[in-house]
Amino acid sequence: MTAFTGLAALTTAWVAPAEAARTAEPWRPVVMAALGDSISAGFNACGWYLTCASRSWSTGDHESVRSQYVRLRALDTAVAGNNVNLAVPGSTSADLAGQMVRAVSRRADYVTVLIGAQDACVSEERLMTPVAVYERRVAEALALFRAGRPGGRVFVASIPDVKRLWQIGRSNPVARGFWAVGRICPTMLARPSSNSAADRARRDRVRARVAAYNTALARVCAVYGPACRFDGNEVFRQRFTVGHLSKWDYFHPNAAGQKLIAEKTYAMMRDWLTEGATEPVPAPAPAPVL
Repeated sequence: MTAFTGLAALTTAWVAPAEAARTAEPWRPVVMAALGDSISAGFNACGWYLTCASRSWSTGDHESVRSQYVRLRALDTAVAGNNVNLAVPGSTSADLAGQMVRAVSRRADYVTVLIGAQDACVSEERLMTPVAVYERRVAEALALFRAGRPGGRVFVASIPDVKRLWQIGRSNPVARGFWAVGRICPTMLARPSSNSAADRARRDRVRARVAAYNTALARVCAVYGPACRFDGNEVFRQRFTVGHLSKWDYFHPNAAGQKLIAEKTYAMMRDWLTEGATEPVPAPAPAPVL
């Protein structure tokens, strides 16, 4: 190798990374879809037993919530109007695959998943979805997304701590009344004033099942790979207050609760939005003298 060709090769090696940085494009979704249950559907967030998709933490377009969609739209208007809410109140993990098929048919390239509260909130403990079944269902749904939209990305939110809802509402007679009349999450909220050992143990077991579901979500997302992001139990850890709950059932998030979920989950995926973003590229360092 001559001195000239060696210098040319070294110069190319220094310049190539700079060119790559200039041409990289940041990730931006064009169609996003919300999958899950009543939380993502915005149930009771704006009216008496209504589905309020506009207040959804994921795809809602109401400015008071500042959903993930609203924040993404502020970055790139390509996603404007392409916010699809496929979440259905009462859904369990058994319904997730069907929602995912619909998301693929809508050509979603970004989906959010929040599901599992209804797998634990059943009439009797023995009817709670086994963790292995829950994990398999979620994995199958994500596999459908990968097969149908291989370039898409998934955000998986943890299930809220349902015992926290009991803690903040148990001393409120109105909340207890709604829970009893509506038979809301009996496994956790039945006999809310009881301090018996049996009832304390029951609540702990239900909370443990929700925590186990969240651990399963983390495993499924890790297996999926870099295109899946789990929130690291951020939603589960939130110390929701009565001010975050719907006054129509003291269980579902109101607009303020939806806003809190949007804020916390968006923070967990913001680095996706700066991946490959063009940054000032410094001049190549001088090639060493041969």
